[in-house]
Amino acid sequence: MKEIRITDKEAGQRLDKFLMRYLPEAGKSFLYKMMRKKNIVLNGKKCTGSELLKTEDSVKLFFAEETLQKFLGSQQQKEKNSLPSLDPDCIIYEDEQMLAVNKPVGMLSQKAEKGDLSLTEYLTGYLFSTGALDEEGYRTFHPGVCNRLDRNTSGLVLAGKNNAAARALYAMFQQRSMEKYYLALVRGEMKNPRRIRGYLKKDAASNKVTVSDREQPDAAYIETAYEPLETVKGYTLLKVELITGRTHQIRSHLSYIGHPIVGDSKYGSRKTNELFRKQYGLQHQFLHAEEVIFPALEPPLEQLSGKSITAPLPGEKTILLQKLGFKAEL
Repeated sequence: MKEIRITDKEAGQRLDKFLMRYLPEAGKSFLYKMMRKKNIVLNGKKCTGSELLKTEDSVKLFFAEETLQKFLGSQQQKEKNSLPSLDPDCIIYEDEQMLAVNKPVGMLSQKAEKGDLSLTEYLTGYLFSTGALDEEGYRTFHPGVCNRLDRNTSGLVLAGKNNAAARALYAMFQQRSMEKYYLALVRGEMKNPRRIRGYLKKDAASNKVTVSDREQPDAAYIETAYEPLETVKGYTLLKVELITGRTHQIRSHLSYIGHPIVGDSKYGSRKTNELFRKQYGLQHQFLHAEEVIFPALEPPLEQLSGKSITAPLPGEKTILLQKLGFKAEL
C-alpha cells in the first residue's frame, strides 16, 4: 500500500487529474476501475475522481509494489536528468508561490515541437536545482509558464511554483485583471497618448494575423493603449499597455496604424529592418514585456497585491537606443 499526503503543490486539482500525473503509465479507465473497487481511496473513503484535493488529504493506493513501480514509469527520471538550469540572473522576482523571469530573445516560452528546449524546461531545471521541486512533487506538478511571449520578444514571463499559484496566475491573464506594459521602438514620430481598437483575425497556416477597424467573422476584438516616451530621428519609443491579449496583437496593431515595430520581420518595414540590421546589428523586433502590476489578490498570491514587477531592458536594446540618441532612462 502507498499513501500520498497532498501538499500545497498538489491541492486544488481534481483527484483523477492528480492520479494520471502520478501514475503516467496507468490508463484512465484502469484508474477509474481501481476507484470503483476501492483499491484507490481518498481519506479512507470510496472516491469517483471528481473530488478537488485539499492540503493534508490522504490518497491510498492498494497496489503491489511491483504494480506500483510499473505504473510510476521511468520517463520522469529521464526527463529530470536532461533538464537545463536557468541562469539565476534571469530571475527578477521569486517567492514561495511564484517567480518572474526576464526571458531572453531567441528562447521559446513553451515547446513548439517535441525536441524543442523552451523556458518551461529551464524553469523546471531551476526549481529542481533550488530544491523547490523534488521527484515526488514532479509526479503531480510540472511547472509551466502562465503567459507566453514570441520567441523574439524579450521580457516578463510568470510561472507558478505549485498548482494553486499557477491556476491563480492563469486566471489573472484570462480575466485581464492585471496591468501589462511593453516597450516598443516604432518607425515614425508619435506625439500623443492614444487608445486604439480593432479586430484581429488569425491565419493559422501562415501564423500571421490581420487587423481591421470593422468587425468580421472569426475576428477577435482587440484594444491597445500607448504612450510616446521619446522621439529621435523619426523613431519613437512607446510604452504600450496590452488591454486585450491576442496573438501578435501589439506588433500587428501598431503596424496597422502605420507605425511598425523596428526589426519586425512579419509586420514591419523591410527597408527599416535592413537599415537597423546593418547599422546596429538588430536581428529581431524591438519589443520587450517590461512590467506587470497586480490587482488586489487573495491566497495563495495575496503577497502580490498591488505589486509592480519590472524586467530591465536587455543590454543590447539599451545600447541601440543610446546609439540612436535616446535619453530615456530605462
